[in-house]
Formats: sequence, C-alpha cells, structure tokens
Amino acid sequence: MRKHLVIGVLLGCTLVAGCGRANSGATENTGATAGKTAREMVPDKVRESGELRMATSEGYPPMEMYKPGTQELTGVDPDLATAIANQLGLKIKMTNAAFDGLIPGLQAGRWDIAMSSLSDTEKRRAVVDFVDYFSAGGAIMVKKGNPEGVKNLEDLCGRKVVLAKGSSNLAIGERQNDKCATKMQIMQSEDAPTGLLSIDSGRAVATIVDSPAAAMYAKETGKYDVLAEQYDAGPWGIAIDKKNTGLRDAIALAVRELQAGGEYKKILDKYGVGANAVPEVTVNTAKW
Repeated sequence: MRKHLVIGVLLGCTLVAGCGRANSGATENTGATAGKTAREMVPDKVRESGELRMATSEGYPPMEMYKPGTQELTGVDPDLATAIANQLGLKIKMTNAAFDGLIPGLQAGRWDIAMSSLSDTEKRRAVVDFVDYFSAGGAIMVKKGNPEGVKNLEDLCGRKVVLAKGSSNLAIGERQNDKCATKMQIMQSEDAPTGLLSIDSGRAVATIVDSPAAAMYAKETGKYDVLAEQYDAGPWGIAIDKKNTGLRDAIALAVRELQAGGEYKKILDKYGVGANAVPEVTVNTAKW
C-alpha cells in the first residue's frame, strides 16, 4: 500500500481525477494455462534473456530493505521475487529505484515487474496489471504511550499529521481531512522512516503506515505504538505492464505453485507477516 503511486494514467487522466479503465479490469483465467507449468508459460523473449528484471524501492521493512551493512536487497518482496524467478527457470535481476519511477519504468521496458508494497487499485489498473500476492491496510502510528490519546482517524482532525507523499496512506488521510470540521495539518514526507522522524521531533503527532511495516518499525525501535484498526485493507500486487499478459499469467501461476509447495508461506512467515497471506492468487483482484 505504502508507496502507492500518484501518477498520471493513460489518455491524460490522473489518479486524483479518478480515471478508471474502459472495463472492470477483472481478469479470469480462461483455461489457456491448463496442463502447463509456470516455467512452460514464460514468454520466449524473457526466456531467451534468462533474467526476470524486478524493480523495488528499498526502505520499507519488512517488505524491502537492505541487509545490515550491505547493499543487498532482502525482505518479503525481494525474497518472493527470487523464488518466482527460480520457479520460472530464470535468474533474478533486482534494481532499487525511486518509488515514483517504478510504474513508468515498467511502461518504458526497463524492468519486467515491480514489487514494492503496491496496492492493487482500480485507478492503477488503467496503467498496469497486478498479480495479487499479499493483503494489508494502513495503520496509525503514534509516539510510544500515545500521549495525545489518538484512537482513530477522526482523532487526527485538527492535529499535525505526517504522511508519505504519493502513498495510499496519504489518500486515507486526505479523505478523512475532507470530513474534518477542524482540518489536519498534513505534512508530506519522502517515505515512512522520514515521517517517523517528524513524530520523534514533535512536529507531528501521528502518521499512517502499512500495517506490516508499522509493526516492524514499532518492534525494532520501541519508540512507537501502532493502533489496531487497519484502513483500506486490500490486495498488494506484482505490477506488470499491460502489454505483457503472457508474463503476467506465468507469474500468477508461479505464485500459485509456490503456495502449493509451501515456499510462499515460508517466506512470509520468515518476516512475521504470515497473517497477510492471500488464500488464492488473483489478477487485478479477480479470480484467476
């Protein structure tokens, strides 16, 4: 959810304007994959390259981060991307990119997939397809002990709040602000860790962060409380350019195979997010 891009979409529409797709975007498996393995479904161009090029935006533990003291990417998304590549008979090639460049990079052909805590939303599906592999929502984070007594979104009205720019969590805050009699003072940070610095310094009383990352930040630092309620909980997806439907279907089947073999759940459990597993793979939120 986090890094849930606010980017322009096709034909001049924007996410703010709420431009949708020409149809519902629902994608059902029509049986073309019957009897095939994910490896057999890899498009020839990708198979010949021998690589699955994956882009992410580091700095959102436990989803994507560097191993301590290194520039080696790890976390749920890098580990799962590696497992998917192995399932497809490919080597993984990871790129750490600016978050707001992930989807444009897909469209430009710089990488094959983007995995970076991306919410599968209808507006984004105007640009890319998603293979849904995770489910989570945004949670409010406050200073340890919750000195301001924040209980829910409504309690943020009239307060100073910091939210990551371009994120779905920013959208959550802005929607609530529209309902507030006394408006929030919303600051925008580059990312969640930067936003937490504003809480540390007292410049903000709260932020909204995707629940898996919020729990990890709170646990590792001991400096924050995470409120229990999640907002806009929904699927996170592997983003793939709409032109690459063959690769999309191969990846969907690869995740399904990883689920059946237990490796998918093993990766999520490794990072303490097993509860965020999806019961079945969907494409653009639809049964596949």
